Amino acid sequence: MMMMMMMIMMMMMEVMIISLYLRLPETYISDFHDKHAVLRMPVNPLGKTGLHVSKISFGASSLGNVFRSTNQNESLEVVREALQNGINYIDVAPWYGHGLAEEVLGKALEGIPRSAYYMATKVGRYKPEVDEMFDFSAERTLRSVDESLQRLGLDYVDIIQVHDMEFAPNLDIIINETLPALQKIKQSGKARFIGITGYPLENFKSVIERSTVKIDTILTYCRACIHDNSLQDYIPFFQERGVGVINASPIAMGLLSNRGPPEWHPARKEIKDACAKAAAFCRDHNCDISRLAMEHTLGLPGIDTTLFSTASLENLRKNMTAINSPLSTEEEMVLKNTMKTFMDPLTSHHWEGVEVDEYKRQLKGINTSETFKLG
Repeated sequence: MMMMMMMIMMMMMEVMIISLYLRLPETYISDFHDKHAVLRMPVNPLGKTGLHVSKISFGASSLGNVFRSTNQNESLEVVREALQNGINYIDVAPWYGHGLAEEVLGKALEGIPRSAYYMATKVGRYKPEVDEMFDFSAERTLRSVDESLQRLGLDYVDIIQVHDMEFAPNLDIIINETLPALQKIKQSGKARFIGITGYPLENFKSVIERSTVKIDTILTYCRACIHDNSLQDYIPFFQERGVGVINASPIAMGLLSNRGPPEWHPARKEIKDACAKAAAFCRDHNCDISRLAMEHTLGLPGIDTTLFSTASLENLRKNMTAINSPLSTEEEMVLKNTMKTFMDPLTSHHWEGVEVDEYKRQLKGINTSETFKLG
């Protein structure tokens, strides 16, 4: 009897072990990853791409000193630790640090198996000078991909994306020139899938419906937050089309943090003031608004992965713990009151059009007293 029970227990253990391995994503490398950390990381299918991406993913913009000056050695450690502990999707762009983020990321990836991660970069947005900031032409698009691959030290990226397509003179250029160029990139083997990015949500529907090039993913930011949840209105459309949904900046580019947003943040004063008051309210109740914001976003349905960006090991570890540390009852109550008191009364929850209008004014050489750095 005892022998039979032991055999049954051994069989059950074997089944459990097999089940665990079945949960491991295809990016798992036994001699690189922390298996237990990988198993704790939820993964989701990214639309119909066949990729299974970690619920939280790494945005490499911070590596380009976009938010603050960083320590490159720490940046390299951040990337490696993020990947070892279950993050398998990385997003970057030539715009972040004007090539610096891709260069630092390329160094960080040296020695890491290519099959351990999915890589996404972008085309279309480049230099800080207003008249050289955007170029969605086919020629520049093709050249941009080669430049990115060289900086990253890679032969291909998994997803190539149009960066902030609302800044194009019109969407016809995106549909008739940029996307066909990306299709050529895909056919050449330099990219596996094609995506589009931007802030205005309606643009995604327009391009997806009109494009003859298959759109595999969309990436938007600050539209699945406690101050603006409008991405949820578009989830059914994306799901019907089999388009993967990538969400970025759950703390709204610093709005939902104790330090507050950078100077260049395009949000209107009403939103900035409400978020500052909300952060103070959370502090008064011994809560961190960034943690509440992250958990709120991670609980929203229909989002395949949420990007966060950091070049700090401390902040990386804080974000990683969000996956397996749900809010307490008290935190949930503070979050509920924060949204009811500060976010719901807002007359406008977004800043759509603000950056584009400013870009156009600067492009025309019109000086205003209310200019700001385009983020």
